[in-house]
Amino acid sequence: MDAPKNLLKRRILELLKEDEEFRLAVAGLIGLEEVLRGLSAAQRELARLREDMVEGFRRHDQELARLREDMAKGFERHDQELAKLWSELAKLREDMAKGFELVNRQISALGARWGIMSEAAFRRGLKEVLERSFNVKVERWREFDSEGYVFRRPSEVEIDVAVSDEQNMLIEVSSHVKRSDVYVFKSKCEFYIRKTGKIPSRLIMITPYADDDAVDAAKELGIEIYTSV
Repeated sequence: MDAPKNLLKRRILELLKEDEEFRLAVAGLIGLEEVLRGLSAAQRELARLREDMVEGFRRHDQELARLREDMAKGFERHDQELAKLWSELAKLREDMAKGFELVNRQISALGARWGIMSEAAFRRGLKEVLERSFNVKVERWREFDSEGYVFRRPSEVEIDVAVSDEQNMLIEVSSHVKRSDVYVFKSKCEFYIRKTGKIPSRLIMITPYADDDAVDAAKELGIEIYTSV
């Protein structure tokens, strides 16, 4: 069997040397096989590359999905915390408003109570001083003003009157005298004159504090204001 094979080899070699067409055909076949092997290898590499790219895109999509989910959760937590913060801020503002309102009411009540108590106490002390030191009788005069002459509506009018043999003084005690208080006191004095027919010798307002315009108004109306007694 080796003899025919060797004979075939020699014949092929002779044809390659002698027959150019045969030689080119063999060369073409050899080259085509190499090309086919190269293409096969390239296809395999391309398939692996495509597979790697698909895997890479899949991982990228997964990472992007996780990132989107994390961001959504983060925004949700942020919205919840922001809503909670606004709720706490609204409650704080409400509590502060209630606190300020309570403080204002307490201050107003305390101020009103202090004013009433101090005026009443001061009036009693003043009454005792005047009666002991100046031999006068201090009385609280009251009369109903049905025409609304003093307060522009029917109401009771009160005023302190210091009476002696020589003079008749009308006195108003207040914790704070404003310009309007001066005019009200003047109306009280006029109402007293209309009702009693007595002309007071002096009109006096006693207060720890009087506004500047109240002092000016008192001078114009002939009223004496004393801020220390």
